[in-house]
Amino acid sequence: MSGPAPRYLVASAAEATTVLRRMARSGWHTREGFALPEAAWDVAEQRLMLFGRVPDMDTAALAVLAAARGAAVVVIADERSEAGRAVLADLSRIGAVLRDPNVDPVDEAVAQGGDGLPLTDEQRSLLDRLGAGETIAAAAEAEFLSLRTANRRIAEARKALGVRTTREAVLTYLRATRDESA
Repeated sequence: MSGPAPRYLVASAAEATTVLRRMARSGWHTREGFALPEAAWDVAEQRLMLFGRVPDMDTAALAVLAAARGAAVVVIADERSEAGRAVLADLSRIGAVLRDPNVDPVDEAVAQGGDGLPLTDEQRSLLDRLGAGETIAAAAEAEFLSLRTANRRIAEARKALGVRTTREAVLTYLRATRDESA
């Protein structure tokens, strides 16, 4: 079971190398730079990990766009700089941002959710709403997401949970959260 593409913010090239080596051993294709010239919007299936320094706001925007399109990213930036703060804030809206290069994203995802499900807070909110009977469109609107983004987050949740349908994802999520609260 694999979750959404990991996002890292690290302070040095040495830390980035640690992440890139581990991810390359796991089957990820690494490439320097954040530009995605491919016409296809969703690049998640390519298992592409982009990396590089983010010295300015333009590069920060490219890194966030690549992550939004499904690429894994390793951003090298000082999180106290303007560009570092901006990229951290924007990547956090997509999902968890790992800052320790020695943390495996699968282990971190499981650790973040007490129910053991590798889901982001955004995915959990959408599944909660779907479990309460809302449509995807209504859930997207309530979470201030476009319908397209909501559908992508739900697709990522299905993949992370190892199920084929949205219904199965909702049921798996509800069972796990119910079991935790019991």
